[in-house]
Formats: sequence, structure tokens, C-alpha cells
Amino acid sequence: MNGTTAISQDEMSRLRSLASFDILDLPPQAMFEQVVQVASLLCAVPIGLVSLVDRDRLYFMARVGVDVDQVPNQDSLCSYAILTPQTLLEVCDASCDPRFAHSPLVTGPPGIRFYAGVPLVSSEGETIGTLCVIDRQPRTLNESQRVALCSLAEITMELLESRRREMLLRQRLAESEQRPH
Repeated sequence: MNGTTAISQDEMSRLRSLASFDILDLPPQAMFEQVVQVASLLCAVPIGLVSLVDRDRLYFMARVGVDVDQVPNQDSLCSYAILTPQTLLEVCDASCDPRFAHSPLVTGPPGIRFYAGVPLVSSEGETIGTLCVIDRQPRTLNESQRVALCSLAEITMELLESRRREMLLRQRLAESEQRPH
């Protein structure tokens, strides 16, 4: 998924769906910040993110526990998590997982050990990102935490879809007001 590889038709469709939400590079929005705060508290981890997987980067539209708002998506756990829609990806110790052990996000800052991410799937069936929680030490979630994280991901997607519907309605209203009557 990095910028040096060709983009498949499926990936182009996924990126179009992501763009249709018009949410990349927006200032922080309280409702999404609250979701990641709750996710972090429920899972007892220091980091929570709503991560949107763009072509070359992960954009954190909401975050707790990290200061950056984006990282390259090459070797990221979120880019891997979006490959299996409807399935929580839980990695107990990323430093021992051959898929991620050499990722700069594991070997360097922020020193990811534990990761749990739930794909955010649009109404068109495209996975645009994840709601994820991260720790700098190995761990596992209990079943209640997994269920809660999945529920919060559904709420996050509903908030995104609602925002998109409102944006489209405003566009249609503006267009109709510009038409001669």
C-alpha cells in the first residue's frame, strides 16, 4: 500500500470511499476524540486512535496518547488490519509477530507491543481505517473489551456516515438554491 507500488482497482475504490467522507486533515473533532478516550480507558491502554488509511499515510483523525497526527502507512498494523473487514486484529506482542517485528513503529517510537484494531467499514463495504488501541507492553484483551471495542468502531462508523450524509445534503441544498426557479 505504499506509494511505490501500483494501486489495484480495489484499492482505488477504497480510496474513493475514504475521500467521499472528506475527513482527512480536519481539525480534531470532539465526538471522535471521546470515542478514542473511551476505547483507551475500557482497554486500559495508553493509546487510542481513529486511524484513516490513506494511500501513503495513516491519518489519525482522533487520538489519545500520541502527539503526531499521521505516520507513513508502510509496515503499519492498521494497514494490515483493514485487509480483514469485520474482524478485530489483536496482536499480543508485535515484536514477536513476524508480520510486524521489523516495523519502525515497533522497533522505534512509539514502541508498539500490543495492538487491537477494528476495521471501519463504509456503507459501500470499503474499509477506510480502524479504531485501534495500542500499548507499549504485551497484553491481551478480555472478551468484554473486545466486544466494547467492536461496538465503539460501529459507533465511529455511524458518526462518519452521519457526517457524510449531512455534508451531501448541504451540498444538494446549496446547488438547489443556485438553480433559477
